[in-house]
Amino acid sequence: MTIAVNTRFWQDDVLEGYGYFAQQVFSNMAMQQPSHNFIWVFDKSIPTNIYIPKNVKAIVVKPVARHALSFLYWYNIAVPLALKKYKPQIIIQPFGYCSLFTTVKQILVIHDLAFIHYPKFIPKHHLYFYTLFTPLFLKKATAIATVSEFSKQDIITQYKIKANKINVIYSAAKPVFVPLSWEEKQQTQDSYANGFQYFLFVGGVHPRKNVMGLLKAFSIFKKWQQSNFKLLIAGRLAWQFNDVVEKLKTYKYKDDLVLLDYVEEKQLARLVASAYAIVYPSFFEGFGVPIIEAMQCKTPIITSNVSSMPEIAGDAALYCNPNEHEDIAKQMITLYKDENLKQQLVTKGVEQANKFTWQRTSNLLWSTIEKIG
Repeated sequence: MTIAVNTRFWQDDVLEGYGYFAQQVFSNMAMQQPSHNFIWVFDKSIPTNIYIPKNVKAIVVKPVARHALSFLYWYNIAVPLALKKYKPQIIIQPFGYCSLFTTVKQILVIHDLAFIHYPKFIPKHHLYFYTLFTPLFLKKATAIATVSEFSKQDIITQYKIKANKINVIYSAAKPVFVPLSWEEKQQTQDSYANGFQYFLFVGGVHPRKNVMGLLKAFSIFKKWQQSNFKLLIAGRLAWQFNDVVEKLKTYKYKDDLVLLDYVEEKQLARLVASAYAIVYPSFFEGFGVPIIEAMQCKTPIITSNVSSMPEIAGDAALYCNPNEHEDIAKQMITLYKDENLKQQLVTKGVEQANKFTWQRTSNLLWSTIEKIG
């Protein structure tokens, strides 16, 4: 079988989100399936920092698909034309979009439908695109893969897609997220938190991630506990971050707050492993990778009781209502006061994290391929 894979989010620089997901899954898949051929399709250039197995042909198809017209042309015309000479039986589209014109079978990977539930949290032109094209993509795809049972049921509910067309493949965390020694943790605390323990939030400073709610919760925690704890926020300033920036100017506990912006991957892993706990009170997630990152590092996590997060964290997390900052604070205080609970969450977290591996994701997606191949 010849399988084409859309790899346009793979780049020479640091891979995040969808790009890393695709690289891990399809690199594993190509090596696990040496009797099959793969075509990796890039739109800029072939990255120099990736390993290309012998059964993979990497090609570049122009133009670079980064704005609406070039995007539609690349998916619907350029790529189908370029693939004709390779005659793939299947095209895998891992980034939520697919070609509406090709006659080749396609597997569409959809991570979530956040744009439906929180439309005010994305730019209007993106919302228009998703609203217009997502139902067309879902109808066109031969099979659909998604990263949680929650997202599967959401797709079924919103678009009346038959359940047997959708397969859950889950996701995983990067292997760099591992536990640290006490000395290494102390060094990280010294470098980032003046030697004090800290809560950590990982993710873009974006309305959907609920950073404002976390800031309010931390204020309550500081008021009631009178501790030297810090709050570290590690993530890019994303869309609509100005509200957070303005809030920080008058934030009562701004001396105990460290806004780190983007943190290089290895250092981020150290921050996660050295945190007292990760607090991840997002309003909506299709999977929630920071949950698994924390568990791999033996760091307890407080997360939201909505969307996919209870499914992914299981009984290895403390849960809060993300719409009530008092509830977020309550769980922070609960964890702070109960060392036995903290250790129980760490133990359960390791067991839970072991369920999510790139090998498993790759195998589950391969099962989807076999169903339609």
